[in-house]
Amino acid sequence: MIDGLRVAVVIPCFRVRRHIDGVLASIPAMVDRIYVVDDRCPEETGRHVSERLAGDVRGDRVRVIQHAVNQGVGGAVISGYQAAIEEGMDIVVKIDGDGQMDAAMLPLFVSSISEKRADYTKGNRFFEIESLRGMPRGRLFGNAMLSLVNKLTSGYWDVMDPTNGYTAIHVKVLKRIPLEKLERRYFFESDMLFRLGTLRAAVVDIPMAARYAGEASSLHIGRVVLNFPGKYAVRFFKRLFYGYLLRDFNAGSVQLALGLLLFLSGAAFGSWHWFLSTSAGVAATSGTVMLAALPVLLGGHLLIGALNYDIANVPRRCLYELLPD
Repeated sequence: MIDGLRVAVVIPCFRVRRHIDGVLASIPAMVDRIYVVDDRCPEETGRHVSERLAGDVRGDRVRVIQHAVNQGVGGAVISGYQAAIEEGMDIVVKIDGDGQMDAAMLPLFVSSISEKRADYTKGNRFFEIESLRGMPRGRLFGNAMLSLVNKLTSGYWDVMDPTNGYTAIHVKVLKRIPLEKLERRYFFESDMLFRLGTLRAAVVDIPMAARYAGEASSLHIGRVVLNFPGKYAVRFFKRLFYGYLLRDFNAGSVQLALGLLLFLSGAAFGSWHWFLSTSAGVAATSGTVMLAALPVLLGGHLLIGALNYDIANVPRRCLYELLPD
């Protein structure tokens, strides 16, 4: 326990048999339960863990969960989350089974939640510039671009490194997330941030070093380019609808609505008269140009104001303080 809260760790496992023993040994004693989720691992990591810990006192806090069908990293984490909820845990930490995440940092992820500074904590490999030298350039560029898009999609403008899988969450908040709707595979971490944003949960980045030893990334550029844009676009529009129309109507809502109306109407008016003047070979009058330009300029100004409001509206207060047990 830490501060009287029961802490659990979820470890999704797929092709990590040679690392899992070291990962389990590194998890601090403050952790009450460890869920090793074998996601139909071809190396049978779950069976390996069960055999190694048979009769070992360390095995008392380890529970192996077997998947009959591979569900992806998100599906494995969700199985661990559900087990933690069933067994009455208070905070659930997720780390990978490949040894890239330093378990010694686990108290930092947990204490930010137990001290009521966050509902959800996640690692940020972009905090220390020196540590980024060990990150392959492809991953560095891809994560930087995804971070920018994720800020717009989730509303967490002060969060970087959205695909970082070192996370911790309070179970009260976890229970409010529709686990059955979460992405099961590589978009899982980004989808979690979107769902937390709709709840207005407080999210805090924990600085951590990037640790690589030549492992192949599971996040391929082709998959990102083909699948992620549509997923981000859907969640972006959902966030706008939930946050500025359905659950609240505020200054940002007014700026966004008027800004879009003026900008689009001005652009449409200008485009139509440009087409007419081009077809007739006659230049548009200055009055026509002004009637097109003014709405575009004013609409753009209002949209920038809506963006500033959104950036200033990042959730700061812990949600779990307000939720019943």
